[in-house]
Amino acid sequence: MVDSISTNTATTRINSGSTMLASNFETFLTLLTSQLKNQDPLSPVDSNQFTAQLTQMAGVEQQLLTNDLLKSLVAGQGGGSLANAANYIGKDATAAWAATKLTDGKATWSYELANTATDAKLQVLDAQGKVVWEGTAPDKSTGVHDFTWDGKTTSGVNATEGGVYTLKITANNATGGTVDSQVLTRGRITGVEMYNGEAYLTVGNSILPLSTVIALEENRTATPTPTPANDDSEDGLLASIASALNPLKLFS
Repeated sequence: MVDSISTNTATTRINSGSTMLASNFETFLTLLTSQLKNQDPLSPVDSNQFTAQLTQMAGVEQQLLTNDLLKSLVAGQGGGSLANAANYIGKDATAAWAATKLTDGKATWSYELANTATDAKLQVLDAQGKVVWEGTAPDKSTGVHDFTWDGKTTSGVNATEGGVYTLKITANNATGGTVDSQVLTRGRITGVEMYNGEAYLTVGNSILPLSTVIALEENRTATPTPTPANDDSEDGLLASIASALNPLKLFS
């Protein structure tokens, strides 16, 4: 999975590159000035060489201007990222993200297996990275499967309500080889917020970076409009009479 570059990361890289180029530019000017001051009057610098050096200096200056322009573009993109991310609200998301909050005594994740495993173990870790529960994965077949933890630790104690917990999976095949696997967070996107220049989405009881989302779908949950069994209204009665008097029914 390719890691995305956040606005802050891009800005930092551009600033670093600009600082380095500016330093090289100043050094270049110093060397060129010293070369002109100390050249042999009887054997001056070749004009072609001098022109090439000036061209290099102009290239460095152009690169500095390009970096300033990129910085402006990145800053502009960062300002609009919240509005862009807001377009995801209401969609169903799948993210490569393993942290969620224990709410109402339960926490839900999904996990994916690249191939069928003969042995697959799940572990729930607390915010300090300590394993508080472990057990066998309920489904070891290829594909994506849901898992809900009831909030009870291995010792039978209820975990802290509202605490953040992470799911970990390890899977092996019949020969003891590792089966590729990953933990996923799936659900409807209900909110967006910015943190440190990066957009974060609220999916279920998780808050995750937009960069971790690997799939989006239109939310298909819809409440069907109920059809009344009996319509005793005036309009309903007229519709029934019109249907009964339909001459086409005589030939049916």
